Amino acid sequence: MPNEPRFSIVTCTWNSAALLPDTLASVRAQSCRDIEHVFVDGGSVDGTLALVDAHPLPKRVLRDVGGGISRAMNQGILAARGEFVAHLHSDDYYAAPDVLEQVARCFDETGAAWVVGQVQVLKDGHLLAPHPMHPFSYRAYAAGRAAIAHPAVFLRRAVFAQVGMFDERLRYAMDIDLWLRLGERMAPVQIERPLTVFREHPGSASSANKILARREEFAVRRRYMGKAPLAFTIYCLRYLKRMGALRLA
Repeated sequence: MPNEPRFSIVTCTWNSAALLPDTLASVRAQSCRDIEHVFVDGGSVDGTLALVDAHPLPKRVLRDVGGGISRAMNQGILAARGEFVAHLHSDDYYAAPDVLEQVARCFDETGAAWVVGQVQVLKDGHLLAPHPMHPFSYRAYAAGRAAIAHPAVFLRRAVFAQVGMFDERLRYAMDIDLWLRLGERMAPVQIERPLTVFREHPGSASSANKILARREEFAVRRRYMGKAPLAFTIYCLRYLKRMGALRLA
């Protein structure tokens, strides 16, 4: 349809004023200007919405969206008009000004349904080296030997009509659930470079609730054990080892 942007960037916020400026600046800095920014706010009272209102790019703002992070992400997808959709939360920012330009070129050249890149973690003021990227294998992902970092995932909006959206019953592993559904049908095209930076801090869900997140991840992967039973068995062994280490910690 005419006048639809290429990218819809969905940012979920809730009292995010401390971190959001870097997120917004990284989007404004993109050399690809064919962007709409969709904000899904959970009822911020700290100045987050003032930052959003001052954001100069074309935007849509959904206010007072309750029901958890999975519902917020889905509401952003439903509001999106772009050809490609990405979720860039207020913990995240793009690693360079040419990220969207390169992703768009990758979509155009390959016809991919989804494109994934690497994420760098910013911890205690230092950027950690990204994990090595290996060619995508559904069995390796089902076994937990490979990771797909949500902040560096870009999808054609049409894909959600084929595989569904995020499971709103999930709080931690909703992305793993979606990637397992999607990866069975079509492999992503990979870009071997950091596309996004994730800021690890005490308030990030993955840091504060690691045991709960691991338990939910196990339940999600168990849903798909019939697709790759040997891979799930390998994952179980890894799960037991990691849970033991978390409990000791």
